[in-house]
This record gives sequence, structure tokens and C-alpha cells, in this order.
Amino acid sequence: MTIRIADAAHFHPYPPSYYAATAHRSPSRPTLEGVKQVDVCVIGGGYTGLSTALHCAERGLSVVLLEGKRIGWGASGVNGGQVMPGWNRTTRGLVQQFGPAQARTLFAMANEAVEGLFQRIERHQIACDAQRGHLIVAATPADMQMLETELEAREAMGYVHSRLVDRDIAVGLTGAPQMYGGLLDTRGGHVHPLNLALGLAVAAELAGARLHEDSRVVRMRPVAARMLVETLRGKVLAKNVVLACGAQSGKLLEPVGRRTSALTAFAAATAQLSDKEAAGLVKDGLAVCDTRMSVNYFRMSPDNRLLFGGGERYRLSADEPAEAVVRSRLEAVFPQLEGVALDYTWSGLVTVTSSRMPAVGRVGSVFYADGYSGQGVALSNLMGKVLSEAITGDNSRFDLISHLPNLAVPGGRWLRLPIFAAIGALAAFREAH
Repeated sequence: MTIRIADAAHFHPYPPSYYAATAHRSPSRPTLEGVKQVDVCVIGGGYTGLSTALHCAERGLSVVLLEGKRIGWGASGVNGGQVMPGWNRTTRGLVQQFGPAQARTLFAMANEAVEGLFQRIERHQIACDAQRGHLIVAATPADMQMLETELEAREAMGYVHSRLVDRDIAVGLTGAPQMYGGLLDTRGGHVHPLNLALGLAVAAELAGARLHEDSRVVRMRPVAARMLVETLRGKVLAKNVVLACGAQSGKLLEPVGRRTSALTAFAAATAQLSDKEAAGLVKDGLAVCDTRMSVNYFRMSPDNRLLFGGGERYRLSADEPAEAVVRSRLEAVFPQLEGVALDYTWSGLVTVTSSRMPAVGRVGSVFYADGYSGQGVALSNLMGKVLSEAITGDNSRFDLISHLPNLAVPGGRWLRLPIFAAIGALAAFREAH
């Protein structure tokens, strides 16, 4: 297995976003130089890579992490920061597809992901504006019936932290007039995504992992019983490699590319609102998302801005301005904000799979985890733990996740994009009916 990438390594500032503008100062990590020999080489400085590095270092393994740009530069630094219980499937959908026993195990793992993330934040004192409280709002009356079914399925799993709210309460909690009720969860919540990544990086370094930025991998190949991972200026000889590059993983390992595809998500932050204006919007520090197939998600920032995302695209055409995509959706949800200034607009790639369950697997000594389909804040941190378990000999949870069905689609990006879009839409339709 030999992989080459033509891209040259360059030092990159963070893409412009509200999160980059409000991130904590973070030291630049050195570019990899020379030759390192370690137990684990992690490729990618997002949540999956950072969590894997942290868990492996805590287990006593020597770890080098290589990031081609900056820690948290990709999706981990620009996502909506929403922490939600569950997978990108309804709980009933889990039972229908996998049966009660396996569904219960998967549901418990998703809850562990949420709790484990908040415990990590507390243990390492990561200043990322972490707050509990999540609300799914029904965009149609029929969607409210779906949320009622979801609550019943969660309660059947023994989960007691969710409750239904009626239309008046949902509108009062969000300030969004066209909502039909919701499912309120006290264990989910939200974080500042880039500050979370930066905090996890510090925790990993304190545990003994060595992190390198501006260290894009250009080739990796087996050498005797190890993998040789090469950047432009250095090499790592590792017993195990973990691919955690998100949308870029498929360029390094073909099976990942066949099992995943990337869509573009758009987001914006309004200008700072007056206390009176902010008081009429999202309350109680909640993170909110709706039930649309192309979901809207929003919350208030600590400095009285509405942070709003939505309108993801399978991009087959030229780039669309983020403001054009987000503004129409924001004003449809919050007509009282028509014409509001948007101080920040941005977009980023979200990696998805055909089943909307993660693509996790192994090729020889190369592990990978990708495709969280919008649920990555919590699940990617859990996957780091699961990967560390597998690397140190406990394959039980890794095997469970790696055998989840995800259709592998051959061909290039232009073939996979419409196929993944069609499969995802069909799966969502079946699950809702």
C-alpha cells in the first residue's frame, strides 16, 4: 500500500469564522522534522485524531500526531458545536435495523460519548463555553409525532433525560414562531468547537503525545512490520497508524473514500444584538436544531449573537456565498431578524456515509474513523477511545462499529456525490414513515 499526495505543505491560518475570531491564543506546534519512531502515528488534528492521541497516550503508548495545517483547522473548528445524544438515526430506526440488543448497545455508546465529552472538558478545565441543554424542534405537525415516537424509544432504552414540550413552550424557548413543539434534552448541549479542539490538544500533549502542525502527509507505506509515514520534512515509523483526516481521509486510503462523501455546511453569526433583541430569541443557553431533512441549527453566543447554520449542499457546482445560503434560512426561521447584519459567514465540509453511521475500519495496521454525518462533536471523541482500545488489544467495540453497514461506492467524487445524496434521502424518508 503506497499513497502519494501532490499537495505541498504550507502553514495555514484558520479559515475566517466566528469561532476563529473568538478562539483562545494557541501556540504553533513545530513542523515534523527528522525521523520519529512511535507506537501510534495519528494523521489529522481534529476531534478524532486528538481524542485518539489523548487516549493512546494515557494508555502508555508513544504517539505522534501530524496535522497538515493547524489543530482544529477543518470541521472540528467550524462546526455548530452541538452536542446531541444518539446517532444520526432515530432510536426507533436503530431498533428496526439492528434489533433491540445491538440497538441498546449503540444507544449506550452514544450516551457515553456525550457524558465522556463533558467529563473531559471538566477534567482538563477546557474553556470552551460548554453548556448543557439541547432542543429538537418540530418543523411540521407530523414531525411532532416523530418526536413523540423518539421519546418513547428513548424511554424504552431507560433514558430519562428527555421530555416533550408543546408548541407554546417551543416558540417561547426559541423565539422562532413556526415551530410545532419539541424534544428537550438535559444532557446534550453545546461547546465552542475550536476552543474544544485547542483544549484537547493541550490535554494530549500533557499526556505525552507529540503534536506537529504544518506537517501534511505525502506518502505512507509498509516497511517491515511497521508503517512509514512521510511528510515533506520528516518521517514517522509507527506500529499503528490512525487516519483521522475527515473529508481528506479518502485521499490517503481508498476504502475510506469509497465509504464516505463530503457535503458543505454553511453558518453565520449575526452582529451583536441588544439585550432586548437577544431576550426574544433562544433562552436558557439551549442549543437548538429542527427536524428538516436539511437541518437548521442555532443558539446564542456569550456576546449576544445568534449563531445559525443550515443549508448543506452536495456540491457539484461552483461555490455559493455562505451569506446567500444562510440568510434566507435564518430569516425564514426568525422573520423578526429580517435584514440583520451578519458579521461572520463561513462554510465547512461534513463527511457523511450512506447509512449516516460512522465509517470505521482497519486495513492492516492502518485504522480509520470518519463519516459522523453531523454528530461528530461527541461521537468523534468516543471513537478516539474505541480506537485506542483496539490498538491495545480490546477489539469488541471497534468490531461492532466497523461492521455497521455502509455502502461502498466506487468511482470518483462526481459519481459518489449523487448516489450518497439519493441513498441518504431515501433512508431518511423510510425512517420517518
